[in-house]
Amino acid sequence: MDTEAQHTERDRSSSPSPATPAHAGEPDPEGSQERSRSVFASFVAWLPGGRLTLGALLTAGVLLLLTTFVVQPFEIPSGSMEPTLRNGDRILVNKLAYRFGSEPQRGDAVVFDGSGYFGDADYVKRVAGVGGDRVVCCDRRGRITVNGQAVDEPYLYPGDKPSTVPFDVVVPDGTLFVLGDHRSDSSDSRDHLGSPGGGMIPVDDVIGRADWLVWPLDRWTSLERPDAYARVPDPGGAHG
Repeated sequence: MDTEAQHTERDRSSSPSPATPAHAGEPDPEGSQERSRSVFASFVAWLPGGRLTLGALLTAGVLLLLTTFVVQPFEIPSGSMEPTLRNGDRILVNKLAYRFGSEPQRGDAVVFDGSGYFGDADYVKRVAGVGGDRVVCCDRRGRITVNGQAVDEPYLYPGDKPSTVPFDVVVPDGTLFVLGDHRSDSSDSRDHLGSPGGGMIPVDDVIGRADWLVWPLDRWTSLERPDAYARVPDPGGAHG
């Protein structure tokens, strides 16, 4: 009996009284959680539509982050990149393609801000020359040459010549020489050789690389870099 009584007394003394208040200055995690839930519930109740509206706002926030930093949709406004891209096509632009040290490559279809160079709009063109390249039109067979290497361009609009305008340019470092695939219907670097910047596009103004054609659905495809420039040597003479 004595043993049982001792256990009983010890148990009572070790159990905190429900009415005993918390010591001053000690954290009250349960109270903080209750207050957080109360604030959240009040916020949700304040929103028109409640949780449905909150879900829509969160979705919109995620989409905003994606289009700001990862991918961005664009609509093709003209036929200057036919047959690869048609007027009205929707593409997704990879905004991470040229981050973390990567640079645009010859043959890439890029979207860039043309303000101050082409006009106050975004444009999509194909990279024909990068910094240090010498781009010339044309050789005896009517082909563009880059660093002395002729380039066969299978993506050109049927019946188009690589260019009806002769040019011989050296692309400054940090810039790009760009051309449309539909050469007879494209305003590109050739048309701005005498303008400020010489028709070159600063790499810093490139928004991203056109990686996916997503609309119309029957033309959904990834946009691969063509191998037309695979044999072009680097400006110093070594093949890349």
